[in-house]
Formats: sequence, C-alpha cells, structure tokens
Amino acid sequence: MSDVSLRQRGFDLGLKGMNLAHRVVLGVSGGRLLSMAFGMQTIELHTTGRRSGQRRSVMLTAPIYDGDRVVLVASKGGDDRDPDWYRNLVADPAVAITIKGVESAWTARTATAAEKAELWPRIVAAYRGYAGYQKRTRRDIPVVICTPRSA
Repeated sequence: MSDVSLRQRGFDLGLKGMNLAHRVVLGVSGGRLLSMAFGMQTIELHTTGRRSGQRRSVMLTAPIYDGDRVVLVASKGGDDRDPDWYRNLVADPAVAITIKGVESAWTARTATAAEKAELWPRIVAAYRGYAGYQKRTRRDIPVVICTPRSA
C-alpha cells in the first residue's frame, strides 16, 4: 500500500483535473485558448512511465522557451514530492514536447546547481509563484532543461 496521505491524493487528483481541463480547452479551441498561461508558453510533455513503460502526458508551463531550449520547473505547486513527470524523465530522458500543436523529440536533463542558480532569476521573473513554491517545500525544486534531439 502507498504511503501517500488522503490529502496528497486529493492534491494529485486536483492537479490531474486541471491538466485535463487545460488539454480539453486547448483541443476545443484549436490551440487558440490557453496556449499561454501567466505569460508563459504552455507545452505538453510526453514521457515514458518509469514503471508502466506507457506514454504519459502532462500540460506544463515553460518559464523559459527560446526555440532551442525549453526550461521546466518540477515544482508540483510546492509539494514535498517530485512530480511523476519529473521522475519519469529522470528514468528516461528521451521525451517529446508538443508546442502549438507540433510534437517533436527532445532530451531532458536536470539542471546543475550552477545552471539553476543562473536560470532561477529568469524563472521567477516569468512567474513569481515559483519562488513561493520553493519556500513552501523542504526539497530543492528541480529545474529541467530540454534540448531538441537530433534525428
């Protein structure tokens, strides 16, 4: 049996519900609505489940997106647990990302401490909530750098 509390399960269910709603709105609007959130590019990250081997997808915001690099923050809203998508990409860094309806292959990796220190001010400038999430949790929130995978 899992050691996840009822409160944590409710939180996880809420996140999954928001993710589903976001995906539905994007699909129904043809990508016109919610392609940006809080001033950040929204992306759909596709990972391989570390236990199931099945494709898993999640809607995320990218506080830094400059065409050849997508930076993600594994904040999970300041929860003390890493998000499943992060644990999946640590196990298998070959991911796919859908941006504006176009899916492509990327490689994901956790930023080094020095890279995070350099990126964090830009991340917080894009969305101040990330600073609050870091204060709310005991864990060091991972920053993920994704780069295009060559064919």
